[in-house]
Amino acid sequence: MISSFLMSVMSVEFDVGGSKGWIIPSSKNGQLFNDWASKNWFNVGDTLRFEYKKDSVLLVTNEEYDKCKSSHPLFFSNNGDTVFKVDKPGLFYFISGVAGHCDRGLKMIVKVLEPESPPPPPSSNETSGDGVKEAGTISSSTLVVLMTMSFFGALFFM
Repeated sequence: MISSFLMSVMSVEFDVGGSKGWIIPSSKNGQLFNDWASKNWFNVGDTLRFEYKKDSVLLVTNEEYDKCKSSHPLFFSNNGDTVFKVDKPGLFYFISGVAGHCDRGLKMIVKVLEPESPPPPPSSNETSGDGVKEAGTISSSTLVVLMTMSFFGALFFM
């Protein structure tokens, strides 16, 4: 439970396109960035770092992505080192704003996963109508025994 909490709090910075950055793909791989994006798991709070020279990054709608053109992007940057923080789950459509670059494959769809919601905490005295504790609850004495066994088991295997 603690590890899932820590994982949900941690964010990751992704270098878009890996070491090559946000560049026009070779004619052999027009899906370079979508291939890269599909190999990664993106979560709310993660950041995407776009590194490029003489280009730009636009966040656009699905329709603008398909047309490789946007007159009013949702986000625009052309400073050569752009960091975009993902603030919600869903699909994000990125294109180059330089004429012809998007048509040559400088575009990408990023799927951001829904955040996991933690299970509700069990109440300490969950019982059924007949006064019997529900399955899945652990008494405090059982918890102490399990923790003690885990502690000594860890010592034994070190």
